[in-house]
Amino acid sequence: MKSIDPNDFKVTDKIKLSKIPTLLNIEANDDEKEEKLDKVQAKLSDLQDVMYSHNKYGVLICLQGMDTSGKDSLIREVFKEFNPRGVVVHSFKTPNSTELEHDYLWRHYIALPEKGKFAIFNRTHYENVLVTRVHPEYILGENLPGIESVEDITPKFWKNRIEQINNFEKHIAQNGTIIMKFYMHLSKEEQRQRLLRRLEEEKHNWKFSSGDLKERTYWKDYMKYYEEAINKTSTVHAPWYIIPADDKEMSRYIVAKIIWEEMQKHTDIKEPEMDDKTKDNIEMYKKELGEG
Repeated sequence: MKSIDPNDFKVTDKIKLSKIPTLLNIEANDDEKEEKLDKVQAKLSDLQDVMYSHNKYGVLICLQGMDTSGKDSLIREVFKEFNPRGVVVHSFKTPNSTELEHDYLWRHYIALPEKGKFAIFNRTHYENVLVTRVHPEYILGENLPGIESVEDITPKFWKNRIEQINNFEKHIAQNGTIIMKFYMHLSKEEQRQRLLRRLEEEKHNWKFSSGDLKERTYWKDYMKYYEEAINKTSTVHAPWYIIPADDKEMSRYIVAKIIWEEMQKHTDIKEPEMDDKTKDNIEMYKKELGEG
């Protein structure tokens, strides 16, 4: 099996999604992929324990992608060895009435990871420049000053919102949040096959929604706005990674490997040392415990 280099997936220059493959030929069968993932899972779990004791960084994992791109199963498989105390998953759906009474980033800000923990955003703050670009009428629900109709939503509005997102990420990164953003790059044909499976396999019927078919008709628009958002918001402190998503097993391993490799750059994450007073009295404490 060929080795994975995170830099091959990181967005550092302007990209065009239509030129990037949705399937990676890695020369490995499913068993090999699973074995590789198992090893990285265990290392990430150990790392999370160290992070928890170090208590200075939080890690934010952002997952974006079209319907059926494998976000849910990726979360389940990549993070299943984590201590439940150390990871929290947030799935951001249509804003509720309380959320709409605040600015669009509020619900994301309050879901940020505590120090020592991982937070996973399954769909993210980028929905606010993706779904709302395809369906600008949704912006009207935010009840914004000066926005009375779709015609009031100008290109400057979207430019400002992208800038706000960049500022948000810069702020939280400077205050100890490690950010990694993954776009699950799925082909339209693979999505068609996965939607068909949801209809054909009874155990997956519950996953099917007619709304998925409606959104599928906007595929070109979504690709356009994903491309624009990724190009304008992939930064040193909050990079985007484009993950080939036609092979679910492979995409899970790639994401896990990238998280592990990127976390190794933070060499200051270590378990705290025992204080001198406790060290000096270890033998005494052992004796007390030995006496029952």
